[in-house]
Amino acid sequence: MPEQDEFEREFDLRWAESAEHKEPSARARMLAARWKDNPPEPVPFRPEPGRTRGRRTGWWKTALILGCVAAGVGALVWARLRASY
Repeated sequence: MPEQDEFEREFDLRWAESAEHKEPSARARMLAARWKDNPPEPVPFRPEPGRTRGRRTGWWKTALILGCVAAGVGALVWARLRASY
């Protein structure tokens, strides 16, 4: 009996996927209706210069990461040298 149910379920999926017209989801219909009268403004990929929202700029992050990597490498070298004596 489970084989029959599996076959029927797969048949229904093939039938549904082969439909010529697929109705959009409720969210897609809602957004299309909302944007019809009031389309959204384009959003830039990157923020405008000077809009860091009080955060440090990108070079601080880079310096911090490089400093941590250098400290880690230094600690590994120091431990290796100390263990060899």
